Amino acid sequence: MDYKSEMKTLRETLSEAGYRYYVLDDPTMEDYEYDRMLRRLEELEAQHPEEITPDSPTQRVGGMALESFTQVRHPVPLESLQDVFSPDEVEEFAQRMEEALEEVAYSVEPKVDGLSVALEYRDGVFVQGATRGDGQVGEDVTENIRTIKSIPMTLPDKLPRLIVRGEVFMPKNVFHKLNRQREENGESLFANPRNAAAGSLRQLDPKVCAKRLLDIRVFNLQLAEGRTFATHSETLEYIASQGFRTIPHKVLDRAEDVNAEIVRLGESREELPFDMDGAVVKVNSLSERAAVGSTAKCPRWAIAYKYPPEQKPSRVLEIVVQVGRTGVLTPKVVVEPVRLAGTTVTNATLHNQDFIEEKDIRVGDTVVLQKAGEIIPEVVGVLKDLRPEGTEPYRFPAVCPVCGAPVIRDEDGAAIRCTGAECPAQLHRNLTHFASRDAMDIDGVGPAVIKQLIEKGLVRTPADLYFLTVDQLADLERMGKKSAQNAVEAIAASKDRGLERLLYALGIRQVGQKAGKILAARFGSFDALAQATEEELTAIDDVGGITAAYIREWLESPQSKHLIGRLKEAGVSMEAAQQSAGEQFKGMTFVLTGALEKFTREEAAALIEARGGKASGSVSKKTTYVVAGENAGSKLRKATELGIPVLTEEEFAAMLAE
Repeated sequence: MDYKSEMKTLRETLSEAGYRYYVLDDPTMEDYEYDRMLRRLEELEAQHPEEITPDSPTQRVGGMALESFTQVRHPVPLESLQDVFSPDEVEEFAQRMEEALEEVAYSVEPKVDGLSVALEYRDGVFVQGATRGDGQVGEDVTENIRTIKSIPMTLPDKLPRLIVRGEVFMPKNVFHKLNRQREENGESLFANPRNAAAGSLRQLDPKVCAKRLLDIRVFNLQLAEGRTFATHSETLEYIASQGFRTIPHKVLDRAEDVNAEIVRLGESREELPFDMDGAVVKVNSLSERAAVGSTAKCPRWAIAYKYPPEQKPSRVLEIVVQVGRTGVLTPKVVVEPVRLAGTTVTNATLHNQDFIEEKDIRVGDTVVLQKAGEIIPEVVGVLKDLRPEGTEPYRFPAVCPVCGAPVIRDEDGAAIRCTGAECPAQLHRNLTHFASRDAMDIDGVGPAVIKQLIEKGLVRTPADLYFLTVDQLADLERMGKKSAQNAVEAIAASKDRGLERLLYALGIRQVGQKAGKILAARFGSFDALAQATEEELTAIDDVGGITAAYIREWLESPQSKHLIGRLKEAGVSMEAAQQSAGEQFKGMTFVLTGALEKFTREEAAALIEARGGKASGSVSKKTTYVVAGENAGSKLRKATELGIPVLTEEEFAAMLAE
């Protein structure tokens, strides 16, 4: 490959990886590999400066403000750092500084792997928090920043204006707890604490961010009107005196001491509460920093040392498959215990069937392990020259290892799922969904109660809920006779929710609330639906071939037939509810935005659909009305731009009453 082609490929690969990392918070490339590729591009651009393009990853910090948030221009740019990978490069940096400056002292700090933010205070009061974005323009995340308890809202000193820069992160213990909860709920796991912190800070609902228990370490003073400082260490002492958590640091004079401190930080990173992706070396004197200045992208007075990921070999003892609450089969490899990045590793994720086949991982193989993001053990590769004779390629199970039902592969990905309607591995999730407000709406039977019912062996399928007694429920922790009676009455009341809600509650793949309503309206009864062919199903608007196949597969499953039989035995209605209120809104599309007081979003959408209208989640030229409640955001702005009529909640209620 010639140098022009190589540079083009590197730019495209790095730009895509940067977009996934900084904007989508969905990294697809290891940091170390990204840094190596960036270094190669920098080398080529130095050799061929005429080929440098304005959009090259070397010419910008990376990242951009999402449209969901208001943009903020940073009064002082939030610069990136030049990466180095060896002690020799650290010494070269020190030599450059000592040639340009007379006596140099360096601050050495751990580099927190999180999301960089600027915090602004006016007269000692917090007024704004913004992400780094591209270094010049970031995203306004003020309300989410307010949820981080380690950030002071007021300061002892009432400077006219103060801006500090810090790294928001998710503590390791919080990260592990969150991933355990997400696994139990059948949600995708965060790859590392940085990914989790970035995703949390960019939540549109601050309440979600508050539950994530984020933390921060402040590492730089950006602006302080009315105060002057001589050194970086003085600024950190001042920042700490104002109530911030600052980054730990050491001030050293010699390059060899700097390298020794980098080694010490690397060896002790497991003891830190945050994930660390390197060590930062900065010139301590602020006047000396000003003397050497910055490039278009990075300050010349600082570098970031990147630690290579630790890798070790281990032998595969077995490959096991677990079934999650969503029915996804997840393989993992059990290996001989090996010490890796400060902890003992006995197993590692294998992601999915494609991953196993691509790397050809077999029982008995010696595999190379590393921790993805220094947290989750993963298989990097197989040492095939050490493969014993007689090993066989791994075959993924054709049936669920828990309930024996057939498994199917997602049409849009690599996930393989159990099709069993009564699979024990999915029981908690299935029951929670079945009883949820949008499904059968069983008040008083939430996740905590369901967990106890399963543990006591009182329920094995959703149908078992309808055979529970007051005495059985009253025996549960924190239930009591009155609550048990209310729960039994709520269960009984749910029998008449109608076919549309039952179909959604059953959890059939790709049958959501909308599809449930369409199917119920078309067939009228469950028995009629059960007789429908795939051709009849695909003839219905909004029901495609894949959805039709899922419905037929679910209906023909022995577990599904058993469940429906038990629900009929319990007296659950299998007929469509008569909810039509006419065709007042026929041909109209409504979009709901902001907080409504008179209705929930679900209630408002149901009222629209009962009158023949459509409730959409996004604004387009086809939108008829936008109903705007309190704190309406981007949807209201888009409606205004497109000239779409906007209704207040009162005006919407008046239309309903007509």
